[in-house]
Amino acid sequence: MATSDEQPSADPGIPCPDGAFLHDIIIVGAGPCGLAVAARLREQNPAALFTDEEHRRFHWMKRHGKKMALQRDRKERVSSAAGASNARSEYNMVVLDAEHDTWMGRWNHLFKTFDIKHLRSPMFWHVDPNDRDSLLSKAYGQGREKELLEIKNCVGKEVSKHKKKKMRTKYVGSKGESRIPINERDRNDYFNPTQSLFRDHCDDVVGRYGLHASALVRKERVLDITYAPVPGISTAGEKIFTVRTNHGVRYSPIVVVAVGPGNKPCIPEIPGLNPSPVDGPPPQVSHAMQLQTFPSAPVRKKIAAGRRTNILIVGGGLTSAQLADLAVRHGVTTVWHTTRAPLRSKLFDVDLSWMGKFRNTEQARFWQAEGGDAERLALLRSARGGGSVTPAYGRLLRAHAASGRVRLLEGVKIVGGRFEVRGGGKGQGVVVGGVGEGDENGEAKGEVKGEMKGEGTGVWYVETDSAAVEGEGGLPPMDHIYFATGVESDFAKLPFLQTMLESHPIEGHGGFPCLNDDLMWEDGVPLFVAGRLAALKLGPSAPNLGGARLAAERIAWGIEEVVRKGYGLLYGGQGGMYSPEEDEELAGYATGTGNMFRSLVEASA
Repeated sequence: MATSDEQPSADPGIPCPDGAFLHDIIIVGAGPCGLAVAARLREQNPAALFTDEEHRRFHWMKRHGKKMALQRDRKERVSSAAGASNARSEYNMVVLDAEHDTWMGRWNHLFKTFDIKHLRSPMFWHVDPNDRDSLLSKAYGQGREKELLEIKNCVGKEVSKHKKKKMRTKYVGSKGESRIPINERDRNDYFNPTQSLFRDHCDDVVGRYGLHASALVRKERVLDITYAPVPGISTAGEKIFTVRTNHGVRYSPIVVVAVGPGNKPCIPEIPGLNPSPVDGPPPQVSHAMQLQTFPSAPVRKKIAAGRRTNILIVGGGLTSAQLADLAVRHGVTTVWHTTRAPLRSKLFDVDLSWMGKFRNTEQARFWQAEGGDAERLALLRSARGGGSVTPAYGRLLRAHAASGRVRLLEGVKIVGGRFEVRGGGKGQGVVVGGVGEGDENGEAKGEVKGEMKGEGTGVWYVETDSAAVEGEGGLPPMDHIYFATGVESDFAKLPFLQTMLESHPIEGHGGFPCLNDDLMWEDGVPLFVAGRLAALKLGPSAPNLGGARLAAERIAWGIEEVVRKGYGLLYGGQGGMYSPEEDEELAGYATGTGNMFRSLVEASA
């Protein structure tokens, strides 16, 4: 394994006559899902498949098994050790990311921009396929346990005495509060790691599996994916993927789409706040997912000048709370925070019943849904609900509200807005913005492209649907409006999938594609999907780190099945260290089934 000082160059693939390159696998997206898939494809003995004892046996055999010389008892003859040349060939991969040429680039940027110190997820949600407890081990092994933030009111003994008494009176088999969802022995798992610890953990995964090669992750935006025979590239008329990017063309028999929500953030359709076909995006309006700096330059200038500042944050999720707190810490005078519904407090994005010791019950109900993907969509929405904040951020918001720095307006919707230019000179008093065109789902057709144009020249006058707010004179002029309204997923609107939808159409529900059980587009089309877009097969944790590792496991098995069926891969199809018969014997030895001694190599006479 190369050290961090050594930056090997990844094999660019086989050059093609048209100047493009042919790869075994193309991964679209260099975030957590893409990293989890790439790491799993280079891990031969994943922790998800074996018990701890079986895992130790496999790793011992991997390190020593056929390299050790075995001596026969009678004639003292010694067998020769297997050479290092028998090492398993690795897939030739390339990872394409629209924004960065490094792993976790967008993830790290957003955490830095929002100044987020701790993840929301527990310790066992990470991207390492080798060990479920690797993140926890890293924290304690490096003496960084003080960086962990305990998730309170989660593990069994922290349930109040009154609630315990109430739970004891209920029927144990009933659903709801009748069982403590988290065992006391799992307490160490329910801490939030710091972003720095998690970043270092991801760097460890990248280094261990040799994924830091300079040419492995490429900053290329995927424009189109087609699946058809390519003359001069594919053999015997076999179909192959043609991936077109803003830098050229690449070919591969297998593609993995790991792009998170995939769709671009859009401002909700609000009269006056939508992008205009003529004037473009409105000024001093931003979507949280495309922030480059926070707060914006004009707001920072007013703060530096000691002038009063007001910003409006729209949204009821954790991101909105993080932005509100960050704005207060940066010196914004008043943060006006509106939510469509009352603010909800949850430990995680998903209900605790999907994460604790009874999660198998919920997962079985999800996977065995008689109504198919339509019923799974309903279960998915029920488990995740809408936006929510953690109890810690909920308390922080209430504290800011008590001090007057945050005005929390729950159950209030923004229904209109107008922008008024200020500062004298030409254009003073001009109202900018009109009703933007929307689609049938109520989303604006225009995309948000980073910080909006024309900043620093005016203020927003915003109208709400609240009689109480409007009765008090309405909201004050806003220096900037931030939308933390999430990103709606709709695979049918992804530009780079339009050709696939025409040539290989599949059904969808709620914006999610109906994949097969291997997370493949459909049988015979090895286009795999990870992350949020695979939610109908993975369950409510699909958009989270836990779903990333689960998706990687399924996709790895699916790819192995594709390779087994004879797709002509460049390197991955050349076979591994052992023959199929030997693999079966090793599996029997590791799991303690059958005759373990059959796997021992007998010296030749």
